[in-house]
Amino acid sequence: MVTSVVVTLSGVPLADGGVLNQLFFGGGASSALGYAVSALVALGALIFIHELGHFLVAKAVGVGVERFSLGFGPRIWSFRRGETEYCISIVPLGGYVRMTGEEAHGEELIHPETGALDPQAEAAKSFANKPLWARVLIVFAGPGMNFVLAAAIFSFIFAAVGVPVFPTTVGRILADSAAAQAGLRPQDEVVAVDGRPVRHWGEIEERVARSEGRPLTLTIVRNGERREISVTPRRVPVRTPFGEPAEAWSLGTNPYLPPVVGEVQAGMPAAEADVQARDRIIALNGQPVETWDELAETISTRPGETVTLTVERRGSRMDVSVIPRAVTERDPLGNETKVGRIGIARATSQTFLRSDPLSALGKGIARTWDVTALTVVSIWKLVSGTIPASNIGGPLQISMAAGQQAQQGFVSYAFFVALISVNLAILNLLPVPMLDGGHLLFFAIEAVLGRPLSVRKREIAQQIGLALLMLLMVFALFNDISRLLPVGKLFK
Repeated sequence: MVTSVVVTLSGVPLADGGVLNQLFFGGGASSALGYAVSALVALGALIFIHELGHFLVAKAVGVGVERFSLGFGPRIWSFRRGETEYCISIVPLGGYVRMTGEEAHGEELIHPETGALDPQAEAAKSFANKPLWARVLIVFAGPGMNFVLAAAIFSFIFAAVGVPVFPTTVGRILADSAAAQAGLRPQDEVVAVDGRPVRHWGEIEERVARSEGRPLTLTIVRNGERREISVTPRRVPVRTPFGEPAEAWSLGTNPYLPPVVGEVQAGMPAAEADVQARDRIIALNGQPVETWDELAETISTRPGETVTLTVERRGSRMDVSVIPRAVTERDPLGNETKVGRIGIARATSQTFLRSDPLSALGKGIARTWDVTALTVVSIWKLVSGTIPASNIGGPLQISMAAGQQAQQGFVSYAFFVALISVNLAILNLLPVPMLDGGHLLFFAIEAVLGRPLSVRKREIAQQIGLALLMLLMVFALFNDISRLLPVGKLFK
């Protein structure tokens, strides 16, 4: 069985594209409908893959499958092929595969619906009569297929689309940083580090991270002239994905991101001031703006204040006044801050670096492992209270996130599906009765005791597990409503 009621913390990379938003959001379709369709497509695919894992392995080891259901509750559509009934049920938050003899306990076969002895069932096809290793494989196959799906999606993206990379041109340089003291300047192009060529900014960051503070020799091109500069990385304070303080080696500079507008959000201050896509912001309150970072940081610190943007558009300049809207942002630890936002996104300046199929497969597996580790840590921090429980989300949050990623394009949506697939696998491996992890826990106890738990003990455990899942679903749904409706905050 699989259930999908929670989204844990995992960053979702964004990319460009327009396939899905044309499919789901074009032609006058409402965003609510688009979000719902995006979520149903994502969850439907993930649930199907999960249950397909159980189904295929059960068939492979000779266990009969009586029903393959997408969804819970009453059936709304079904058909039968061979011994198996395939159906779609009314509650689309999970699914299940019902196997022959699944409720038997070694001595007898019990019909899964009536509870009576089933003399027609073949002992050879009984789930309960299979050896322990076969039952473990069947149960683990569901979450396992979700891991496989995530790795396949990541691998496909790395091979077919590639990963976004930034050019090696130096952008903003922090005062008194290692880069500033070494004499680096904005617009310098870094072509090599310690004599080894670099193709994109990520390679520079990797060399800096591995330096452990050792001086590096940067080969740069400045005004057409090639020269070498020695720079010593420093440890600087950073934040982990969970908002916790940490340190990292840094030069104190970022890649050059020109202050050119890519998108303007309707209904936001920039749109109301007639800022347009492809506008270049050359000054803010009369002060020159060289990079997007400068622009974004300045605007974020001035919510509710009038700022004047000097805009260059098609060879001419103009001044526009905007008042950044105060927006409350919350970090993973639940800390809220007020920041200014005018509703613009920078124009894409990165390129995409593709991998060959074999390298893409390796990177896809590595990315799946990284996401798995991050998700496990997220769940542990939720349980331990380091991360507030308000980060738990349910069906509405999944719908919102799915719709937002679909609007960003196919690549963003595919990454989202891969991330949720990993989340789904891990959540279903938790040792909670009613989930796959609960069954694996029962099998572990059986391996230790040499016999399965009694029917009564398993029934009690299943009832407790069901109650826990229902409570979790209600809590997640409450969090969803609290995010969408102000009235939800009255109960916090």
